[in-house]
Amino acid sequence: MNDDFKTHWQEVYAARTADQVSWTEPKPAHSLALIRNTQIPKNSPIIDIGGGDSLLAAYLLEEGYSDITVLDISAKAIGRAKKRLGRKSEKISWLVTDMLDFKPERDYSIWHDRAAFHFLTTSEQKEKYRTIVENAMVNGHLILGTFSLTGPEKCSGLPVCRYDAEALAKVFKGSFQMKAHFYADHITPFQTIQNFLFSNFIRINKS
Repeated sequence: MNDDFKTHWQEVYAARTADQVSWTEPKPAHSLALIRNTQIPKNSPIIDIGGGDSLLAAYLLEEGYSDITVLDISAKAIGRAKKRLGRKSEKISWLVTDMLDFKPERDYSIWHDRAAFHFLTTSEQKEKYRTIVENAMVNGHLILGTFSLTGPEKCSGLPVCRYDAEALAKVFKGSFQMKAHFYADHITPFQTIQNFLFSNFIRINKS
């Protein structure tokens, strides 16, 4: 997006521990369930967007998934995840980059994004994101977790876009078809409630 955005997240992760940021969850149960439900082989490539200090990669390793990539704009967030995982971190591919600057060099079976996409607030940003996902997937599943229409209007001091299922499906119409969705409350470390929309899209193969 821009250098200010990168600096913002570097400062967030430098100043706050995991229990001091709202998106922390002790177990990413909804994401894990959606990934399991795809029934992909466990050696299929999975990428977690904005997953820096998330526990998802660790849980995926525990469940036997073996081809995991984590992308995050913050080197500090990824550094914390690596430290927490220790030698297990060597089993994961780590990418430090802005998600809108990402140039996929392989196909992924699952593109997972919980709480990153909703920071894209302009139509240009959303269209660029969509194009990147299209380039990263010939087939497979796009799994998104975004704030719902009753979710927060800001997160970490930044504005976000909130969605219902119809609005989110419209962003990816023509390239991805929404196959399932549900709404779920996330209880933050501060004991506040954020409502999320979780969805599973299937890549539309036009060949």
